[in-house]
Amino acid sequence: MADPSVLVQSLTPAAIDAAYVLIQPYVHRTPLLTCQTLNTIASAPQSPETLAGTPSEGQTPANPTFRFFFKCENYQRIGAFKARGAFHALLRLIAERGKEEVQKRGVITHSSGNHAQALALAASTLGVPAYIIMPSISTPSKIAGTQSHGAEVIFSGSTSVEREAVVAEVQAKTGAILVPPYDDFNIICGQGTSALELEAQYQALLKEEPQLSLHPEGNALDAVITPIGGGGLNAGVATFFSDKTTKVFGAEPSLEGGDDCRRGLDAGERVPAVSTLTIADGLRTPVGLLNWEVISDRNKVAGVYAVTEEQIKAAMRLVLERMKVMIEPSAVVGLAVCLYNEEFRRLVEKEASQGWDVGIVFSGGNTTVEAIGKLFS
Repeated sequence: MADPSVLVQSLTPAAIDAAYVLIQPYVHRTPLLTCQTLNTIASAPQSPETLAGTPSEGQTPANPTFRFFFKCENYQRIGAFKARGAFHALLRLIAERGKEEVQKRGVITHSSGNHAQALALAASTLGVPAYIIMPSISTPSKIAGTQSHGAEVIFSGSTSVEREAVVAEVQAKTGAILVPPYDDFNIICGQGTSALELEAQYQALLKEEPQLSLHPEGNALDAVITPIGGGGLNAGVATFFSDKTTKVFGAEPSLEGGDDCRRGLDAGERVPAVSTLTIADGLRTPVGLLNWEVISDRNKVAGVYAVTEEQIKAAMRLVLERMKVMIEPSAVVGLAVCLYNEEFRRLVEKEASQGWDVGIVFSGGNTTVEAIGKLFS
């Protein structure tokens, strides 16, 4: 990869626009949903019992006001936003190297499941062989989904270092071309198209139902929050909004240091490795080098916040029971931050007495009834 500090200069809203034109025939325009019940819950102070044992115990709870707009990438092809980046990266690769060479060599990646399925689908659609390195502890439905598109799945350990070692072995044997899961210019641009749709859908919705917004006279979201694993989605969304007033935030799980991006921002340098078994299995990777260049720029990403496993489960339960929407744990970390992270809630309360319209990206829905039952048993 070229020098990230140089390459990041080419990550512009125009690059997101160009990616959207290219991938439109291959991806879904996913719905934008609202939920009055979750607005009401988030716009009430947390109880003292909920804050017990947290850094905010004994303090007056924050009392922000929210209106949520949920970008449902769980309804995207293969059940996650990753289809956007995979199709964009593969289409660009074919345009640059020619279809004959790409079909001859094939493509390879490593992923716990969503990028795996996305690249398998894109490769199958475009007639390219695919080799997918997956942790042996990946969700069985994600493994099956990847194999269903004809990709060859090779298993590895769960950390990014273990995955990358197996990638190198398979590349040496096959000559397959790497399509990175997140730390790649074309992947980032593809993922950023979700923000382009989100903004357009929000503006169209308010023209029909202005009462859904805290600012019916306006046409801009106050903030958008996305999960952060490798950081491709957050970097793409931040790139799209980089010339607009909308603030972009990131959300991570705190278990076993899973909040590497938040910790890196506090320390002033990227954390290069992560080893966590958080239930948000799509977020078990460190932020990529190029993504870090975007996310660490405070002009593009206003902050990153972390939540606990119990907070992720509580947010997931609300979405399942109140919205009737099927999501995976990784998808709800942004909502969990809005509901339970007092630092973020105090920020909203302080900056906007009227409250914020917040876009929340539900990044995926690839889980199973068995996995959900185990989580809540």
